[in-house]
Amino acid sequence: MRGRVFLTLVITMVTVLWPLAAAGPAVPAAAAGVVAARPPAPAVGALFTVRGGRLGTHFCTASVVDSPAGNLLITAAHCLAGYSGTDPAGVAFVPGYDHGATPFGIWTVTRIFVDSGWAKSGRADDDVAFLTVARAAGGREIEQATGAEVLGTGQGAGTVVQVTGYPDTSGRPVSCSNVVTGFSAGQLEFDCDGYTDGTSGSPFLIRGGAAGGRADLVIGVIGGYQQGGDSPDVSYAAAFGPAVAALYETAAGGG
Repeated sequence: MRGRVFLTLVITMVTVLWPLAAAGPAVPAAAAGVVAARPPAPAVGALFTVRGGRLGTHFCTASVVDSPAGNLLITAAHCLAGYSGTDPAGVAFVPGYDHGATPFGIWTVTRIFVDSGWAKSGRADDDVAFLTVARAAGGREIEQATGAEVLGTGQGAGTVVQVTGYPDTSGRPVSCSNVVTGFSAGQLEFDCDGYTDGTSGSPFLIRGGAAGGRADLVIGVIGGYQQGGDSPDVSYAAAFGPAVAALYETAAGGG
């Protein structure tokens, strides 16, 4: 299990949360044996609890995925269990977080989208969620600040990916590159050490795999089987297929 788990999600309309005030960080070295072939993408960051307008603790990882509105994140569905899909009060995303630094700002989560298969039964092959975030002051969307990955479906074993995630006990991410293998018909496996609790939702990125090499392709997020894995050196992800593509279209279209 790599992130928090509570109850099942509820999904429906958008609600914009209050502007977050300053605090801990204000709202307005990799682990041993983990090696990144390239610097982590700025679109990857940590999900935080928010209390009294201040950042609390980070509990999962998410990343920005390209969308028409420029306001969409992807993570694991089990990370947001216990939060309302239409009013996820108390959740923020901090891309590029590093020991209290928030180089790309703090973004309030406004809505959660999960597949009906996950909402009904917590099916491991549907352990994927899309989140929308509110605009920054002045109307800027998150994708304008960080850039974004491109959603890739139908990718499987034999692909080299880089995975960046935020362990609960660290103020900076771990990052590693390796070949994805097939664990089952609906699950991918990634073997690299250091992926402890908090790394749920970490994207499986084919670096430079989209837009003629100008963008990364995301083909999975840590989650699924064992909610991402019971051992820090073996991680799993639901393979992205037609159901994830359909969920993306729903989220990108605002529901």
